[in-house]
Parts: sequence; structure tokens; C-alpha cells
Amino acid sequence: MAVTKVVRYLRLVTVNQQRVARKRTYLMCPPEHFTVEYAINPWMDPQTPVDPELAVKQWDRLRETLTGLGHEVFVLDPEPGLPDMVYAANGAFTVDGTGYGARFKHEQRAAEAAAHQAFYRERGWRFVAPLRTNEGEGDFAYLPAAHGGLILAGYGFRTELPAHAEAQEALGRPVVSLNLVDPRFYHLDTALAALDDGNVGYFPGAFSAASQQVLAQLFPDAVLADDTDALAFGLNLVSDGLNVVLNSEATRLAGRLRAVGYQPVPVELAELKKGGGSVKCCVAELRP
Repeated sequence: MAVTKVVRYLRLVTVNQQRVARKRTYLMCPPEHFTVEYAINPWMDPQTPVDPELAVKQWDRLRETLTGLGHEVFVLDPEPGLPDMVYAANGAFTVDGTGYGARFKHEQRAAEAAAHQAFYRERGWRFVAPLRTNEGEGDFAYLPAAHGGLILAGYGFRTELPAHAEAQEALGRPVVSLNLVDPRFYHLDTALAALDDGNVGYFPGAFSAASQQVLAQLFPDAVLADDTDALAFGLNLVSDGLNVVLNSEATRLAGRLRAVGYQPVPVELAELKKGGGSVKCCVAELRP
């Protein structure tokens, strides 16, 4: 019995040694104009009231959590008439100092793209304006240590498949296309998350059978979420390789992450969930 405990302890130590936090740089946009006035995803209900003050408090807490973990957070100025600007991840996708811009599917969000483009151009980034419909980091994830540097890209509801080829040309990284088949998981970042530079967590039921096979081959050590935590936006998370900031409702997923050496950091984002997003939707990673 004592030997078994020692083996378990050594395994835990080994796992924890593999988890290293890396300082990240993020972009967020405060929900000063956040409301749910229309429904462009299954989670939005204009009849459900939003508490604007609480939304700002929850967003502030998320930002403070990220800066408290040692990360840098830039803030994009919100604009009146664009209530979904708080979901900053959708405005672009960046790799190695290049920003691949968004082209939103729904007209209600179309004007957000220009604000993001201006942010990158003002800071001297190389910026590629898209011709194809895509919704930025909402449908793209980058894993620099996976297979030499790999982009995972979702399609099926928002981003169109030809945008994957466009992103590959713009960013110079191979793109793996993943077919989303459940409308509740309308963006890739609602069903899959980069946990570190080489591994992911995901909910298999959000993907087609073929895409599930691809993910299983690419990431045999992935952390899998069940439907309860996936529907609680548990995978809509931000990770620095060790600390995983995720929705506080995703308790089982937090346990699974802890069991393999990550440190879950739960946050409450109930108001912003009313618009169909959680932690990751509010946070774009800047990769200079």
C-alpha cells in the first residue's frame, strides 16, 4: 500500500513539473454597452434581462484575475451600438506578430472588425484583412508546440471553410479544419481550448465523427469535458499553461484539470453568458 502511494505521489510530481505558466498578453473590451437586444446564437434571449452593472463587475474581476496571474492586458475602447464588443476574441486571430482580421457573419457585429483592425495597425502589427467570413479567435486556436506549430480551425456555423485556407496563407502555419455540428457550440472556443502550447481540452459531442477522430489522433492526452461542463461554457477558458481561468460552473472539468496538474481558477460570468460567451470569448491572446 505504501508503494502505491509513493508511485502516485511521483506521478503527481512529474505532472506538476510539466505544467509551466508562461506570461501572456491579452486584449479585452469592457462591457459598457453590453445588452442582449437580438439573438444570433442559441444562448441569446432578448426577453432575459441583463444587469449592466453586474456585467461590468464580473468583467473587471476577470481582468483582475488575469493581471493578478502576471499577464498583460490591453483594453480596447467599447463603442456605442456594438453590445457584443465585449467578446474581444472574435475580432482577429494573431500568430507571430501578424493579425488575421475578422469578417463577421451577422451584420449586428460587422462594425467591430474595423475597431480591431485599427488597434493592430496603430501598434505596427502586420495585419491581413480577410476576404472570407471568419470570427477570429472564436474559431481559431494556436498550439505552437503541437506538430511544429498548428492552427485548429472550426467551421459549420460562423467561420466558413475557405477562411481556413486564407488564414493558412496569412499566418504561415498549417491549419486543421474541424467541423462543428451542434449549434449550441457555434464557435470552436465553446467546445475546444488550448490548455498549453501542445495540448487541448474539448467536448467530443460538438464535433462531427470524422473531426473527433482527427482530434483523438492529434491529441491523445487531451482533457475531455462532459456535456454538463461544456454547456456551462467550461471549455470557453483561458490558460497560461498552468493556471486555467474558467467558468465557475464547470466544476467537474476543474477537477479533471486539477488531476492532471493544471491549476483551475474559477470566475463567475453569469451575465456575460447571456450573450453566449464566457472567459475565452472576452479575451483575445496577442502573440507578437
